[in-house]
Amino acid sequence: MPDTHTPAPIVNCFRLFIISIVILLGACSNPPDREARVGRTGLAFTDAGRTAWTGEGPRPITTTVWYPADSTAQEVAWTVGVFRAGWTAPDAPLSDRNAPLPLVILSHGTGGAAAQLSWLAEELASNGYLVAAVHHHGNTALEERLVPHGFVLWWERARDVRTVIDALLADARFGPHIDSTRIGVAGFSLGGYTALSVAGARVDRAAWERYCETHRTTPTCSLPPEAPFTMAEVEASLSTDQRAQASLREAGRSFQDPRIGAAFAIAPVLGPAFDPESLANVSIPVRVVVGTADDQAVPDVTARPVAQMIPSADLEMIPGAGHYTFLAPCSLRGRLFMRPLCADEDGIDRRDVHKRVAADARRFFDRSLPSSD
Repeated sequence: MPDTHTPAPIVNCFRLFIISIVILLGACSNPPDREARVGRTGLAFTDAGRTAWTGEGPRPITTTVWYPADSTAQEVAWTVGVFRAGWTAPDAPLSDRNAPLPLVILSHGTGGAAAQLSWLAEELASNGYLVAAVHHHGNTALEERLVPHGFVLWWERARDVRTVIDALLADARFGPHIDSTRIGVAGFSLGGYTALSVAGARVDRAAWERYCETHRTTPTCSLPPEAPFTMAEVEASLSTDQRAQASLREAGRSFQDPRIGAAFAIAPVLGPAFDPESLANVSIPVRVVVGTADDQAVPDVTARPVAQMIPSADLEMIPGAGHYTFLAPCSLRGRLFMRPLCADEDGIDRRDVHKRVAADARRFFDRSLPSSD
């Protein structure tokens, strides 16, 4: 009779595969062991001073907020698309602690969303911070479609940050609990650029264009993988839009927000677009973090030069980490079908990197935004 038994190596591999899935699912089945509960809610702000790229109404600025929640809050797993966005208590009551809360604004990467930085938001919120993540209009997966303007008119993001701070301070629920003297900003990728922009860094488009004449194929000078259109389509769209032309004329101005007391930039991009003199004049504490294997925010193009030019900046290099290591962990489906966003370099555990960087960010903001008590 023919041998109908499955070869032992195949059986063993299948068993290992099943065990790996069980471990992966088990690691995500229980809320984290932490003293403070984290609440989460969504807020819909608008900027009446700017028109939406996709219509005639005011610019939408949808915001996700994480905050210290009441001890009775029940945290549940939050999954957004292929991303496992941690554990939070949706719309839970705010903690009844009396001390005012420091505020940190988060800025996502190109085409991204707040949930992708949930690992950072939860660490801060569970340690007494109010955290608000901006969804940048025209450049966020939260909206139905991406818009060319959102990908190249980067400085509009800094205006979003200012608008969210204004709106939160005036918000009936959160405003009374915010310490307006302790406000920071953090961001990833293009959000890292945003954090530096509100810290005082300005764009020099002429210098950037000169750089790109000889570096056209580099990530700094080409559209990111998330863009669903070509550069020719971007240029055609902007050339016929008066709002875009008006924004381009504003590119070189300062968008510094004097209320920002510290900036944490993760894998920032667009280093050659920054005016060196503006970087030299940044006076608040800045921390720049990047992976040594980052092929989008290439360390020697942005992170290292920026950290060297800002007098108050420190640089942290994460060995072996790539660009998308800083996104939230992915589901099994994401690992199988969205490998560019979900697969990490050999030897890299995304969750371990998140723990390291989140703890680093908390320590940075703790010392840079000290309580007056």
